[in-house]
Amino acid sequence: MKKIEAIIKPFKLDEVREALSEVGITGLTVTEVKGFGRQKGHTELYRGAEYVVDFLPKIKIEIVVNSDNADAAIEAIIKAARTGKIGDGKIFVMPIEQVVRIRTGETDEAAV
Repeated sequence: MKKIEAIIKPFKLDEVREALSEVGITGLTVTEVKGFGRQKGHTELYRGAEYVVDFLPKIKIEIVVNSDNADAAIEAIIKAARTGKIGDGKIFVMPIEQVVRIRTGETDEAAV
């Protein structure tokens, strides 16, 4: 099993969710986060005063999938989240040792 974490632009969330649904991913966790990469923030103007926005709003999506489905999920995220501009985000893939469904006690593949 694999855990996939994707950091994306907030306005791409619905497109990514739909793309994951199309490849059979039924559950995901979404967190509003802030950060920066190569963008390094930007300058904005508010009521005539200029200020620097160091951390940009992003969305972090977390899913756990069978190893067989990981590549399809990654491709779906890439296609749905890509704008071609700086700040599109990153995808991190990690191995998962064990999963337990709290309600039933099911483990591993049955719990995903």
